[in-house]
Amino acid sequence: MGSLSLIPQPLAGLTVVQTAAFEDHRGAFARLFCAHELAELGMQPIVQINHSLTRVAGAVRGLHFQRPPKAEAKLVRCLRGRVLDVAVDLRAGSPTYLSWRAVELSALNRLALFVPRGFAHGFQTLTPDCELLYLHDEFYSPEHEGGLRHDDPALLIPWPLPVADLSARDAAHPLLSPGFAPLLIDIIDAIDTIDTKEHS
Repeated sequence: MGSLSLIPQPLAGLTVVQTAAFEDHRGAFARLFCAHELAELGMQPIVQINHSLTRVAGAVRGLHFQRPPKAEAKLVRCLRGRVLDVAVDLRAGSPTYLSWRAVELSALNRLALFVPRGFAHGFQTLTPDCELLYLHDEFYSPEHEGGLRHDDPALLIPWPLPVADLSARDAAHPLLSPGFAPLLIDIIDAIDTIDTKEHS
């Protein structure tokens, strides 16, 4: 009952987690996390669970990442509303370095996105009052935190709505430059080659 299905994405390690819900006259039951079912993703034990509420449709949070040795993997799920969730590959030596993937997460579709170590992550709200739940396998470390600009021309992410709200911190992230250092992360189950950025 309530099993999880893993759907690999074109960026190695990035995985959509599909949740099957059991429904009856009382409502619904769904499993949101299972260490056994998600073991193949390489996630370590969960050490932090965070929750965000974003009130304005069109708001962007991110794109955030943590550098080694505090790189983190996370499982992101939308509990209320709809968001476009985006992950950017920052792993040194990855054939999809600086490529990105976008997945719509919502309370209705019950999808989650597993974001491996070495990715930047962010989202745009598509409806007002969106709530997200994040399961992290590393503690938040401000001294290891980094960020990418949502409008960086090196990424060309076509956010579906005009950006209605952005924190001062996220607006101040520097643009990618030749001096940007890729993240030294072991790439598990690397795919062969994807030459173009993923625009979905």
